Amino acid sequence: MTPPALTGFAPVIDAQTRVLILGSFPGVASLAVQQYYGHPRNQFWALLSAVLDDDLVKLDYDERLARLQTHRIGLWDVIAGCERVGSLDSAIRNPQANQFAILRQRCPQLARVCFNGKTSGKFAPQFTAAGFDTLVLPSSSPANAQATFAQKLLLWRGIIA
Repeated sequence: MTPPALTGFAPVIDAQTRVLILGSFPGVASLAVQQYYGHPRNQFWALLSAVLDDDLVKLDYDERLARLQTHRIGLWDVIAGCERVGSLDSAIRNPQANQFAILRQRCPQLARVCFNGKTSGKFAPQFTAAGFDTLVLPSSSPANAQATFAQKLLLWRGIIA
């Protein structure tokens, strides 16, 4: 059986974006609701709320995205499309990378690129070579249970350092 062909989400960026957070590819729950980090147990929004001292969790999705942009933070994934059964990054087959060349034009103030987990973090050298400050973060996914929220938060605070 061939895994289903899946397509990710458009970037949430603008000309004011200074920090970009790149995930790997949306999980099943996120694809179902068509939202970045849409799984109810994903700690992404809670981590960013703590980092920014701004309760994003209480907001609806569109308001979360708008608030992120007021903090000059953008979202995207390293993978534009792939085949996968389930949500694990290890199950991704035939990945196609997003077209990162658009970032210089659409985000002229972009300075830091953060990677939500090891899979997206494999792209860090490419961004470092392009002159961006990079930071690989522990994954906010519920599948990443080896670190506590507090342990993750210590490293996630580097997003705005």
